[in-house]
Amino acid sequence: MIQYEKAICPYCSCGCGIYLVIEDGKIINQEPQSDHPVNEGGNCPKGRNAYQFLYAEDRLTTPMIRKSGRLVEVSWNEALDYIADYLKKAGPNEFGMLASGKNTNEDAYVIQKFTRVVMGTNNIEYCGRICHSSTAAGLGPTVGSGVMPISQLDLEKVDCIFLVGINLKETFPLMYKRALRAKAAGAKVIVMDPRKTVTARELADVHLQLKSGTDVVVINALMKIILDEGLENKEFIETRTVGIEELRTHLASLDLDELSKICGIPLTKLKRAAEIFAKAKIGSVLYNQGLNQHISGTDGIRALSTLALITGQYGRPGTGLSPTRGQVNGEGSGDMGCLNVFYPGFQKVGTPAEPHKKFAELWGVQTLPDQPGLPYTKLIQQTKYLWIVGTNPMMAIPDIDNVKKSLQEKELLIVQDIFPTETAQLADVLLPASAWVEREGTHAYVDRRVQKIDQLIEAPGTAKPDWWIVVQVAERMGFKEKFDFSSPQEIFEEIRRVVPSYRGITYERLDKTLGGIQWPCPSEDHPGTSTFFTEKFNTPDGLGHLQVVNYIPPAELPDKDYPYILSTGRSIFHYHTGTMSRRTPKLDAEVSDAYVEINPKDAALQSIREGSTVLLTTRRGRIEAEARVTDNVPEGFVFLPFHFSESCANKITNPVLDPNCGMPEYKVCAVKMEVSK
Repeated sequence: MIQYEKAICPYCSCGCGIYLVIEDGKIINQEPQSDHPVNEGGNCPKGRNAYQFLYAEDRLTTPMIRKSGRLVEVSWNEALDYIADYLKKAGPNEFGMLASGKNTNEDAYVIQKFTRVVMGTNNIEYCGRICHSSTAAGLGPTVGSGVMPISQLDLEKVDCIFLVGINLKETFPLMYKRALRAKAAGAKVIVMDPRKTVTARELADVHLQLKSGTDVVVINALMKIILDEGLENKEFIETRTVGIEELRTHLASLDLDELSKICGIPLTKLKRAAEIFAKAKIGSVLYNQGLNQHISGTDGIRALSTLALITGQYGRPGTGLSPTRGQVNGEGSGDMGCLNVFYPGFQKVGTPAEPHKKFAELWGVQTLPDQPGLPYTKLIQQTKYLWIVGTNPMMAIPDIDNVKKSLQEKELLIVQDIFPTETAQLADVLLPASAWVEREGTHAYVDRRVQKIDQLIEAPGTAKPDWWIVVQVAERMGFKEKFDFSSPQEIFEEIRRVVPSYRGITYERLDKTLGGIQWPCPSEDHPGTSTFFTEKFNTPDGLGHLQVVNYIPPAELPDKDYPYILSTGRSIFHYHTGTMSRRTPKLDAEVSDAYVEINPKDAALQSIREGSTVLLTTRRGRIEAEARVTDNVPEGFVFLPFHFSESCANKITNPVLDPNCGMPEYKVCAVKMEVSK
């Protein structure tokens, strides 16, 4: 018997609807969901091939423990007892846990609660640290909230879209579709990116092709032009912001010709972009890792938010600064508290609100940790006992050789995943997890849109949901009463009690609401919130705080030994570290090997031709990739996707961190290249 069941795509955070065709308990095909408001019957290449990875031959199906140097299959009881016995010996500062942007809200909530209640530490992190920690650090001081303040559906209603460090067509194709509609209706599009991406080529009215790492310079130039020419929104500034005089004084001290020289953008282009954005009635700013992943990423976001504030582009549908989280539940895992400085609901550790006391009462324990835990990279380096759930730091973190060394030195490394990833191969205990429609739960998508995913098929072998595994260990460590959950719905009911913004969202409502509900949703009769900041910002005084930001160059610039800038990014056919997409035959067939984009003049200097195997070397190591010679990258700049384990980009990237948030500088490091012998 064939069934057609609704689901949500497991890839990016747009949250597109699909139908799965199921026969005899196995998915055999899929179709787009025509009535889903996010995708309206369209899917991107990943969305059109959403389910095949579930049936890859190397799915993990049975728990394993390393014995005599080999991973050996064991029962669940043996594996869970083994973990519990080890963790009883771990002190709070010795233990760390890494969650995932692919976890459900329910998984993520249980993971962070285990870390705090059972292990007594805030050493809980997830991939948000290496994607959007600069967002929280940058938007917190300016507007008081680091989430998308609008509905993605409103993008097609704006008359100016400013895309900063985001290749929208390849990373969020369904949002790109809405941008195309806006442009067809007359909207102007500004793209700020060092590369001539397909987005810049197809969509941009103005392409600000900056030198990599000079984002703050460009934004300061735009603000100076706007203020010098009187294009600012004076009423909005007066009634809804503070700090304009300090900003004016700072920008007045800057020289536009010098700024133009530093960023490499002609002054005429800067002036045109400034005028377009300032005169827009409804201006929308979308940004991603091209802005975030620098040592100055936080500064760039503070400056960009200030640009939106002085032009009055906040508080109406479609306006504001929109961080575009890439993982399917990149938003929700943060909402649930999987960061070392936040309890659930972004209640910050160490603030006068004392969330540790509030949650101690809610969870029925005497004490909870009141100091921030270690950030992602330091968790890997400094803990003795590390539990990694659904994430792959052996592909995702810069300077992989040192990451591997740290993981191999653990007293106990637990890895919980669906495949034997590069990280899983180092585990002392390897646990098989169920994936996507093999379990039930909720996700919060890019615009805070909470949607529910039903279990539609059985997981392979004895694979279990992430939340169930953690609950079982908690029970064995004496915390059964605090983790008395028998279903995801029971977990979600506790989430509703402790996270005010989720209070009005129920499983029943989600089952009946096509396209989900955007938090905050304070009561069950509330429709959800599509637009933030309509009357005030989330800062203590309710005002937007304009920021004075100085330019800080990247940590590692080209020199005679390493004469080129290397930057990393994505391909439309793959997803992050490739765990799912590279096990999907149709996607892997499109782009099956690593490549490096090189400008024709640079290629000629190094005797590199299209298709040559290129050796890329930095101060961390070396890898090989196939040359793609193209003027889509400027001279002195090479671009490398990070999806390919055989040519792992993060073997050679720079591990230096943004001091404000611990974000690695993935987007700029010095590299040399030559034809491989």
